[in-house]
Amino acid sequence: MDATENQQLLARLARQDSQARGEVSVVTSPGARASAWAVRVKSKASYNVYNVRAVVIGDPGSLPIEVGDETQAVNLAESFLQQGGLPAGTYVVMCRAGNKNIFHAKP
Repeated sequence: MDATENQQLLARLARQDSQARGEVSVVTSPGARASAWAVRVKSKASYNVYNVRAVVIGDPGSLPIEVGDETQAVNLAESFLQQGGLPAGTYVVMCRAGNKNIFHAKP
């Protein structure tokens, strides 16, 4: 075997050994971050687009703490052609899809 085949065999054996021990590996890319996070709706921007701000959830019985700057997110539970009615102060889970922030919350 040549050097490349030896390296592939060693990598394969290492993966099999780690799976036997119950280890899990995760591949991330540079700049990777959480794919979803909690936010609080601050106001409606237009139609089903809202101004939101990330929150940090603390211990049970404590209020979430707002962090970072406001950003905009689209509520997929509302029509794209009519004005949305989600009240300010609503907490939702926001995800990133392509170049848009999205969430799903019925008013």
